[in-house]
Amino acid sequence: MNARVPGLTAQEILAVLRRHGFEQVRQSGSPIVLRHLDGRRTTVPLHKGRTLGRGLLRRIMKDANLTPEDVTR
Repeated sequence: MNARVPGLTAQEILAVLRRHGFEQVRQSGSPIVLRHLDGRRTTVPLHKGRTLGRGLLRRIMKDANLTPEDVTR
């Protein structure tokens, strides 16, 4: 992942994940757990209006097997 990761809010990354086939499995407080039919899982903390840290966003993208290009489309 050499491309720069864009700054996204939780709502924006949730929309990207849903476009790529992820569905919400559960939510307990802030964290939303999503799963793909092929077994990939990731967790997104929902803090409305706040931009996710780049490290956290990279972890979500790695868990979901997404590239920065997938996220910016």
